[in-house]
Parts: sequence; C-alpha cells; structure tokens
Amino acid sequence: SSMVNVTLVTGFLLLGFFEDPSWQTLCGMLFLLLYLVALMSNLLTITVLSLDQKLQAPMYFFLKNLSLLDISLVSIPIPKFIINSLLHDNSISIPGCAFQLLLMTSFSAGEIFILTAMSYDRYVAICCPLIYEAIVNSEACVLMAGVSWALGLLFGAVYTAGTFSGPFCGSSVISEFFCNVPSLLKISCSDTLLVIYPSLGIGVCLSLSCFICIVFSYIHILSTVLRIPSLKSQSKAFATCLPHLVVFSIFMLSAFTVYLRLPSDAPSVTDRLLSVTYTMLPPILNPVIYTLRNRDMKQGLRRLLPALPACQASTA
Repeated sequence: SSMVNVTLVTGFLLLGFFEDPSWQTLCGMLFLLLYLVALMSNLLTITVLSLDQKLQAPMYFFLKNLSLLDISLVSIPIPKFIINSLLHDNSISIPGCAFQLLLMTSFSAGEIFILTAMSYDRYVAICCPLIYEAIVNSEACVLMAGVSWALGLLFGAVYTAGTFSGPFCGSSVISEFFCNVPSLLKISCSDTLLVIYPSLGIGVCLSLSCFICIVFSYIHILSTVLRIPSLKSQSKAFATCLPHLVVFSIFMLSAFTVYLRLPSDAPSVTDRLLSVTYTMLPPILNPVIYTLRNRDMKQGLRRLLPALPACQASTA
C-alpha cells in the first residue's frame, strides 16, 4: 500500500544556474560563446593536423583524437543547456537523459585513456628515443586509440545501464545542468545500487591506474630531461609535458567531483561550477595549450592559413 503514493518519474527537470529568466538568457548566451570557442578551436586543430603532412607524428595523432573527444564531450550537455536557457524550458526526457549519461561517461573515460596514451608516447619518445619508432608505430597508435574509444563506450554502457536499470520516483529535479550519476542516484528508487557501486569501483580503479601511469611516465620524463646537458632541450621537453600534466589534473579533479560525489548532498554552487569546469575547460584549454605552446603546430597553422584563400580562389 505504501507503493501507491510513490509517483514514478517520466521525465526530468535540469536545474540550471538561475531561476530568473533574464539571467537564464544571459547564461545561455555566455555558454553559446564558450561553446563556439571550444568548437572552432578544436575543429581548427583537427583541420591543421589532418591537412599538414609534417604533423603526422604519433603525438599529433593522439592530439587529433583528443580534439575529437573534446568536441564530442562538450557537444552533449552544452547545446541542450543553451537551448533550455534560451527557451526557459528545463525538461529532458528519460531516454534523453540516459543518452546524455552514456555519451558523457564514454567520452570522459575515452579522454582519460587517450591522455594516458599521450603520456606513454612522450615517455617512450624522451626516455627511449632509440626504440621509439619501433614501439610507437602507426599500428600501435591506431590500436591504442581504438582501445581508448572502445573501453570508454563499454564503461559508459555499464554505468548507464546500472543507473537506469530501475525506476525513478519522488523528485524529478536534477540539480545540475546535465544528467550525472550522483543526481540520478539520489532520485532512483530501485535497489540496483548493487550494479552501480561495482561499476563505480571499476571506474575509480581505471582512472587511478591511468593517473598512476601518467605520473609514473612524467617522473621518468622529468628525471631524463634534468639529465639533458643543454637548457634549450630541457625547456623544449618541459614545454610539451607540463601543459599535458596541467590539463590532465584539471580534468581528473573536476571529473572526480562530478561522478564520485556522494548522492545525498544537494550540489552547492561550487559543485555546479566544477561541473562547468569539467565540461568546458578541457575543450577550451587543450587546443590553446597544445597548439599555441607547440612550435610545429604554429608553423602548421601558418602554412594552412595562406593555403585557405588559395583553395577558395581555385574553386571559384
């Protein structure tokens, strides 16, 4: 009889940042601007890396994958949030929410794996330069990238299936601007948490092992670099490695708070800002850090930009 007064949830409301419609509009416009910056910069990175024959090293292959993941990651929650903010409509359907969760967890996991592959690539390049060509060849790169995407999708699927395997009851409000696990677990009324905790555990173990691999790579890289006699080579090695470490740390810290927060507490402003950091910062920072700090990429851009008007002229 106690089951009678439980209302089953048939759709969700995504709580944005503001109740006030005019603030919502402003927020929507700001996100639209940030989204376009993230989109254009990553598309530019992919274009330069695809068209420039001089930028075909493994490092750039992984960078292209990272940009693709960034575009995917940012394109799932943000356009929906922008539309909701501008139309002042916060609803999202249950399939829509599941889809959002599936793709966001998949691309996040994929991004962690690709960043790990990138650190391995730098590790072999700097610490074992003589066997670099043999170890990090094109087959190995395609394999690492493929495994990263596949593992990401697998993890996302397990995670989403666990979260959506039972009904939701009580409140239909998700106190974030996209569907994420802690908020959904809070309103789930099924006993399937047994599925979620193992997959959360696997997620934590995978992320931590990636984190350990990356830290291990960088400790080796730094100790190798510090033994290099020339300061110029040292600074060049630091320039490729430190930005990577910064991006990874920001991504991991904010992702951990987004996915592994306890579901009981209502998200504060800080939590919501961390969600924004996690979805918006890597896609905007990655191209800046990897492209503008990299001499070869800058030259690639310079080679590409004069080529663009020439292409248009020849097609006209």
